[in-house]
Amino acid sequence: MLSLLTKYWWLLVLRGAIAVLFGVLAFSLPATTLAALVIAFGAYVLIDGTFTAAAGIAGRRMTSDWWVLLVQGLVGIGLGVFTLFRPEVTAVALLIYIAAWAIAVGVLQVYAAIKLRHEITGEWWIALGGILGMLFGALLLWRPLEAALALLWMIATFAILWGVLLILGGFNVLRLRRHAAAAV
Repeated sequence: MLSLLTKYWWLLVLRGAIAVLFGVLAFSLPATTLAALVIAFGAYVLIDGTFTAAAGIAGRRMTSDWWVLLVQGLVGIGLGVFTLFRPEVTAVALLIYIAAWAIAVGVLQVYAAIKLRHEITGEWWIALGGILGMLFGALLLWRPLEAALALLWMIATFAILWGVLLILGGFNVLRLRRHAAAAV
């Protein structure tokens, strides 16, 4: 692995630079970045649906369950087309889905903590995590635009930090490569 990394150290630096650039652009152009992410999702779902439907049709002589793939593919095609024509609806729907998931998981986690209170100690940590999930979901529903922006900022922050670490790691591998070459 080290020989591979030392040979292509510059790829780490390049990947890091691209991640930092993405992060900076996401901070600078949040609406454009969010729109691009939704469009990329729509394109992915459309392409995935097309291939899945094609696999279902191609397999119709191999199994009686071929229609499952066809229906799955048609759902993907439909969602992909809808997303590409109405990206704002998809962004809001995705946010609502995440909020509903956070609330449901939070409620179930609090319920589990209550059930466990006689069997373990520290069950309140589990309950606290559930309450946090419910609050997170409620916040997403209460302020969806701000929540989408905050999520985008978290992605941008991650991209910048990850990119910087990749760049530093790439230059560190280069330093190791030069050190090894000088020792020979």
